[in-house]
This record gives sequence, C-alpha cells and structure tokens, in this order.
Amino acid sequence: MKTVVIGGNFAGITAALELKRKGKDQQEVVLIDKSPLFLFVPSLIWVPFGRRDVKDISFRKDTILEKRGVDFLNAEALEVDTVNQIVKTDKGEVNYDHLVVATGPKVKYDVAPGVKEFAHYIGTPNGAMKTRKALEEFKKNPGGIVVGATQNAGCMGAAYEFLFNIEKWLREQKIRKKVDLYWITPENYLGHFGIDGIKGGETMLKSFMKMFNIHFRTEVGVKEVFKDKVVLNTGEEIPAKFTMLMPPFVGVDFVTKSPGLQATPAGYIPVTDDYRHVTLPNVWAAGIAVDVKPPFTCGEVPFSTPKTGYPSDETGKIVAENIIRVQKGKTELKKKAWGKIPGICVMDAGKKEVIILSDKLFKPRNFAIMIPNVFYDFSKVLFEKYFLWKTRNGYSQLP
Repeated sequence: MKTVVIGGNFAGITAALELKRKGKDQQEVVLIDKSPLFLFVPSLIWVPFGRRDVKDISFRKDTILEKRGVDFLNAEALEVDTVNQIVKTDKGEVNYDHLVVATGPKVKYDVAPGVKEFAHYIGTPNGAMKTRKALEEFKKNPGGIVVGATQNAGCMGAAYEFLFNIEKWLREQKIRKKVDLYWITPENYLGHFGIDGIKGGETMLKSFMKMFNIHFRTEVGVKEVFKDKVVLNTGEEIPAKFTMLMPPFVGVDFVTKSPGLQATPAGYIPVTDDYRHVTLPNVWAAGIAVDVKPPFTCGEVPFSTPKTGYPSDETGKIVAENIIRVQKGKTELKKKAWGKIPGICVMDAGKKEVIILSDKLFKPRNFAIMIPNVFYDFSKVLFEKYFLWKTRNGYSQLP
C-alpha cells in the first residue's frame, strides 16, 4: 500500500514516520514538501530578539526520513485528482492508495487594508527576521507599539508571547518609558485563547497587563493599518511606530485548488473524529489542515480556535494508526475529536512562562490549570530541546 503525505512539519512528519514504523515493508510512504527543512515554529517568537536564529530551530528532514524508510519528494504539491488518486506537483505526478493532507496554513494578510504592508508577522522565518531588523531601527527612534491579533485570527497565543517578550526587550534596551505599548484582540476577554479560556486565566493576564503597564483592548477588530497608526473597528486610532499582528489562517492553495477534496470555504478538510474525510475513505487530514468548529460564541468581532503543535502531532499519530488499521482490514478506527485532545502549552512571557494544562482542549473539561513561573522559561526551553531531539532522530512514537 502506498500512502502519500502532503506537508512535512509537525503533523506531516509524524504521520509519515509512524506509518513507516508501524507498516514496515507493507507501507510505501512518500512525503511531499516544498521545504527541505523541519522548522520548530513555536520558537520563532524568539528570533526577532536575537535569542534564537532560524538555524537553531530547523534542520534538514530528508536524511531523517530516508533513514526511516520514507521517500521524500522536495516539490510543491499543486493539486490532487481524487478520482484517479494522483497528486500533481511541480516535479511530476505521484499516485497513491491513501492520501494524508497535513499542509499547514496560508496566512490571510488581506484581512484588513495595510496589514500586509505595515504590520509585521512572526510566523515565518522571513517574517521573524524582518521583525528583528525593524526592531533594530525602532530602538533608534522609539514610539508607540501595537501588538495583537486581527479579526478571524486563531493563533492568539503566539501574539501574547510576542507581547511579553517585546516588553522585556524594551526594558533591556532602556527605552520602555518612551513606549506606549498596546495589546489588541478580538477575544471576548483576556486569556480566551480561542479555547473559551481556563479558570483564572483572565485574572492572571489582567494582572500581567497592569504589572507591565500594557494598555489593552478586547473585542476589537482592525479596520486599517498605517505606517504610523492602527485604526480599530471602533474608530479608535492608536499611534504606532511598530505593529505586529497575527492575521487569520486559511487553507493552502493545494487544498483550495483541488475541488475533489470538498474543502470548507476557509480551505480546510472536513473529517470525522478519526480524521478520515467525510466522503473520501482514502483521504485523511492532520494538523492545521483539519476543519475544526469553534465550540464557543464570539462577540461582535469573530475569531477562531488555535491549531497548535501538540494537537497536530497527535492527529498525525491518529491518522497513521488508522491507515494501518484499514490496511489490516479492521473497521474499528481510533477516534479523538480535536477538542478532546489534551491541552499542553507553555506560553513564554519574556524569560518567564505560564504552563497551561488541561485534560481536553475544549470545554467541558475535568481538569484545567495555568501555572505561572516568574523566574525563568525553563519549561519552554526544555520542550523545544526535547521536540527537536525527538524529531531530529525520528522518534515519532514518543509523546
């Protein structure tokens, strides 16, 4: 049986390695990705401040995959013909028996005028390095700063991390008193995170905002971004010499240009709780490519739910296990809805951290806690080192 995996970061590389580990010679696995590098995306928040370089948090994945028996095609997947079971790439066509879509997101910069032109984005290596350069210029002539997320965004956590890191950086540069620092978010309240919050989270974040003298606006959207200000949907204009915003994510072109995948309007793959396509039994999705319905009601400004590294890794494992079960003729598949995956996150707060643990990502939960560590971001660093070591060595079976 031949399985083709599209995308090779958290979800994709885990699915490919697990498929080969469990299927052995009975599984031919091909991973297609336009990037030869694995990137530990959570650590990009440190790149603008020089705490990490991109080379510190990335490595070539072809040697790891080859060592584990996975074929790697360094190509861009353009579209899939689901009838004839063929993936079309810029380097030719690849047939499949099963297809795993683990493509990650496309950033929707056109969510509001000026976001692409005047707001920085730290979610890519290039964006993180551009932000580093912009901050070096900013400190020569400091002024207002706006950090936050736009309407429809789902990745609020990374923006919170950047906020507290830039506050720390401003103090280190001895220019904090010259800067009015603003946080803007579409969340109903601080600490919603797109998961309907965790008990005590709002109180904790409000105390952080007061402690660090950060102005904040909740339930706001971005009307327009200019070189020197951000205009909110409320009409408020916030002066800003530097702006960093997390825009919304949508599905990648490979998905939206493949009508056979029957993607949602946002470009995500509709799946059941076993991550199998709702109508295509040999198509699966893992990670950000999965369509996840938010379990909460937004206020006047819409926002979405996060799709972080841990659930992506878990869904990659579930997909691999289920394809192996299908291969063996089993009908009972492993099921775990996205919202029932445990919440495990370490939010960096500028050489401090908040450890977030819950038995389920979405409510109702039996257990959920936020633990602040005001001394050092030891857990964040430890998780980074562990995950890089695990992936670099192909130990996909580890948690």
